[in-house]
Order: sequence, then C-alpha cells, then structure tokens
Amino acid sequence: MGEPHERADGRIGALARFLPVGDTAFAVEFGARIAPEINARVHRAAAVLAEAAPAGLVETVPTFRSLLVHYDPTLTSAAALQDIVGALDLGETTHGALARIWRIPVLYGEEAGPDLDDVARVTGLSPEEVVARHAGEVYRVYVQGFLPGFAYMGDLLPELDLPRLSTPRVRVPPGSVAIAQRMTGIYPVASPGGWRLLGNTPVRLFDPSHSPPTLLAPGDGVRFVPVDADTHAEVRRQVADGAYMPDCEVPA
Repeated sequence: MGEPHERADGRIGALARFLPVGDTAFAVEFGARIAPEINARVHRAAAVLAEAAPAGLVETVPTFRSLLVHYDPTLTSAAALQDIVGALDLGETTHGALARIWRIPVLYGEEAGPDLDDVARVTGLSPEEVVARHAGEVYRVYVQGFLPGFAYMGDLLPELDLPRLSTPRVRVPPGSVAIAQRMTGIYPVASPGGWRLLGNTPVRLFDPSHSPPTLLAPGDGVRFVPVDADTHAEVRRQVADGAYMPDCEVPA
C-alpha cells in the first residue's frame, strides 16, 4: 500500500489514515515505510493529541510509522475521536530533523563486542572497517520498547544489514551495542537478546531515579565514538560515581 495522500494544510486527517484495532483503540498510520519524516509526524501527533486531551483519550503509543490511540468507549467512540484527531494540525514540525545528537563512547570488539569478528567475516569487511562504518553515522531514535530505555535507532548502512542471531543469547550484558537488520541499539540492562554485539558503552540509558528516566528520546540522534579500554573503564567509574553525562549537541 502506498503513502497516505498529503495536502498542504498539515492536519492529521490529511496526512494519515485510521485503522481499527479492537474495540478500544485505533491506529493513525502516517505511512507504509520506516522513514525519519514519517516517524517525526508520529511523535508530533502524539504531542499534539496529548495537549488537546480530548474526552475519552486514555493513552497513545508511538511506533515507527503509526500512532496507536487507546480510548474509553464509555466516554467517546472511535468515530467521534477520529474526527477530533483528524482535525488537529501538526503545524510545521513534520520533518525529520533531530532534536539532540548524543555522543556515546563505545569499546568495540573482543569481550565487549563478541560478534564483531563474525560481522566482519560475513560482510567481507575488516573489523576496523565495520567499526568505522558503524561509528561513522548519526542514528535516529525512532521508538523505545522491548526494555525500558532500549532505543531502536536507524538506519544502518546497507552493508551492515544482517539478520538477528539464529539462537539468541540467554544473557546480553548491560551497555551492549548491537545491530540487527537496519537497526542498532544499546541494551540498557542485562537481558536475553538476539542482536549481534559489536561493543559496549558504560553510559546508563535507564535510571528510574531520574526524570525523565531514559537518556534517549524519540527524535534524538546518536553518534557512537570508539574508545580504548582505559577510556571505557574511566567512563564506567564516572558513571558509577554519578559524575558522567555524554556530550550532547543541539543542531542549529
């Protein structure tokens, strides 16, 4: 299916289509592909709808290309709420510009990135070339999910587009920097996982004592910065002492 027809007025109803999702929710679909401009509209729509706070709205859940809208059927109906949502104007914030760009230090390879050599073998690149390509891009945070603080970031270069591991690991260490298909991400806590591990960062992605509890937010950008083992250890010490915050740039 193609993209929804666009008009110049910026209303959600002109940019998206509505799809039923059970008896208490519907999806607002802005496109059929993963793209920065589509994802930006999803998150802008979530913000505009939260500000409007129409009667019966329970919550919204942003995804890569659509916004799931939950409502209370005793207070409103899908048709009535869709009319309200469709009339909301996204304004001019409908492009894919990044809000902030974080520089995340990463120790690549060996114990920190046990899949680096295999990724190099499969892609025909050297380990150094894999690191250079992975660290040479700025990645967009599309959505968060799977674990608190886990950000799905894209898009990887085509040569690093590899499937998940056929057998997931039972335990992936916290801070593991990984790739799968056209996405890259950082495991915020120890968990099972099937992505390929390239390296590790000591940066804390999720801290429930902070407000907000997650470091990264949808619409942010991330650049991975290769560091050596001594720098990795020093950053880890500073993080443990609560004295470290990664560099962050706000694009002009």
